[in-house]
Amino acid sequence: MPSLEVDGTTISYAEAGSGPPLLMIHGTLGDQRSFGPQMAPFAAKYHVMSLSMRHAWPGTWEEGGDFTIDRHVADVAGFIRALDRGPVHLLGHSRGGHIAFRVAERHPELVKALVLAEPGGELDESLGGAPPSGKQAAGFNAAALKIAAGDVDGGLIMVAEQTGGPGAWERRPEEKKVIGRDNAGTLIGQMTEQRKPYSRAAAEAIRVPTLLLGGAESQPNFGKIIDALVRFMPDTQRVTVPKATHGLNYDNPDFFNAAVLDFLAKH
Repeated sequence: MPSLEVDGTTISYAEAGSGPPLLMIHGTLGDQRSFGPQMAPFAAKYHVMSLSMRHAWPGTWEEGGDFTIDRHVADVAGFIRALDRGPVHLLGHSRGGHIAFRVAERHPELVKALVLAEPGGELDESLGGAPPSGKQAAGFNAAALKIAAGDVDGGLIMVAEQTGGPGAWERRPEEKKVIGRDNAGTLIGQMTEQRKPYSRAAAEAIRVPTLLLGGAESQPNFGKIIDALVRFMPDTQRVTVPKATHGLNYDNPDFFNAAVLDFLAKH
């Protein structure tokens, strides 16, 4: 599989197509395979690259720590610079959406257009302070402790239900379960990822055109984040994906893909 060296670390990725570069960043427990339903449709228009963040498969958590948001933001920025093809279209889902948001905030010259699919995290007081501070992180930390103790599926079930509600793990396609198991150790690293809440100032600082995608059947905390960001980000479009929970790019890929392609065609 192709890769680039960024700050002494190999960043592996899946790629397809040709044309303007489109980078995709996976969320918690994901890797470059997390955008399987997007690769071929997006490749018809773009040189699409789905990154595996450091320590995600094909890497391993045993390689060491350094699983912070800031490190992953720097990795994505370094990857874009190493491509040397100018600003890119950047898509992130969940935790990857948070990373993409921070790349656009800190390195606006590297991003042409931004797609945030239910970006994960929390809001500070300037954005209403919802969801409740620490709730998601506490749930993920409890799951990580299960995984560290050897109960991998027990921890994965907790994460799935935290983001997708009761029974979310059972409803998940087997290919996504495999990806989760392959990356279970990264949740231990995520316990100390140092993710800052979204703020009004950060939202207002992002000037690139942004598409915010939410699942119609997703957990309400993701909708609250999108509500706040749409209110204060200067150039946004919001689309709700029907018949979709937090895994919206898998739950309804045809609608998801069409919405993204329609947005990017304008930018």
